[in-house]
Amino acid sequence: MTATDGVVPDRYRYAAVPHIMVADAAAAIDFYERAFGAREDIRIDAPGGGVLHAEISIGRSVLMLGDAGGDGAPFTAPSVLGGTSVALHVYVPDVDALAARAEAAGAEVLQPPTDMFHGDRTTVLKDPSGHVWIFLTRLEDLSPEELHRRLPTG
Repeated sequence: MTATDGVVPDRYRYAAVPHIMVADAAAAIDFYERAFGAREDIRIDAPGGGVLHAEISIGRSVLMLGDAGGDGAPFTAPSVLGGTSVALHVYVPDVDALAARAEAAGAEVLQPPTDMFHGDRTTVLKDPSGHVWIFLTRLEDLSPEELHRRLPTG
């Protein structure tokens, strides 16, 4: 496995684009800009107020989002469900700097930046909307055999 640009492993360069729903998309976009350095690429406001659809970029990763339940959409925000069963993985050049920035902006740190057995320095964060984010910085590329050798046991 090789890294395309030192940040995103080749395996993940054509990942599926997540589309998350939040209770307040405008506030979420503002948070993602402050906490994760996101860039707002597209915003379509709903006729009755709120955000019908938006797209943001964090590094080379694109994420779609909008207000949950708007215009009869069958989506529910994690805050209504009491949590989420999905985590969003994003590779970044400096996971330590991102974690510090995100915590200062109000993210909950579930795991501080840690060197992991899989060759990435990783942090796990929860945003104010209830979404869980796993940010990683690639430290080294591992073969499947080395990855299995390093797998923690017990």
